[in-house]
Amino acid sequence: MTYQPGLFNGKRALVSGATQGIGAVIANHLAALGAQVTVLGLGAGDGTLDGGIDARQADVTSARSVDDALADIDRLDIVFNCAGIIQRGAEHDLEVFEKVLAVNLTGTMRVCGATRERLKASKGCIVNTASMLSFFGGGLVPGYAASKGGVAQLTKSLAIAYSADGIRVNAVAPGWIATPLTQALQDDPARAGPILARTPMGRWGTPDDVARAAVFLCTPAASFMTGVILPVDGGYMVS
Repeated sequence: MTYQPGLFNGKRALVSGATQGIGAVIANHLAALGAQVTVLGLGAGDGTLDGGIDARQADVTSARSVDDALADIDRLDIVFNCAGIIQRGAEHDLEVFEKVLAVNLTGTMRVCGATRERLKASKGCIVNTASMLSFFGGGLVPGYAASKGGVAQLTKSLAIAYSADGIRVNAVAPGWIATPLTQALQDDPARAGPILARTPMGRWGTPDDVARAAVFLCTPAASFMTGVILPVDGGYMVS
């Protein structure tokens, strides 16, 4: 851990889409730094989540599901939106396209809206999850690219709208991160080769790389940052 132990002592954090993957790693980092962490997700997860974290079933596409999951939480200091899906090759089907947007974009807005008053009381912060595909299109993933581009613009818009409440709203934009979502790319040298060749640091990112940067946006060091889309991409965008 690269942060001061106990940095988030006394803080209450919520992470959506955090029973596995990057969201679970972010939740683990917050808990290790002293935060009381609740995570929302579907299914039992992949075992990444550390013990002692409050895991609740919730579907970000359902207002009732989110409201029920948050019913007994009266204060929040930190909210991370990590819920997301990708359906490579299938997203040209309109029904699949709409489902991806419902989870990735509308779900992010739903959690932001549902937690706004709780964050207002603490002058807290929100960190959304955008993507490299917020900036680039993807022929196989029009829904994912559109939704993540939407998350970037939503983040900027809410940074303006929520500033009067003292709430900061930022986002991280992960690049090529070694997770189950990118496993097919990792396993295909013909596709992985060009990605790594364009990445100046020459490697896949890790969920820990993303988590450390994302957590920074919640620290006092980032107190004058809002509306930022922070690339965590190994330099891919500048190559």
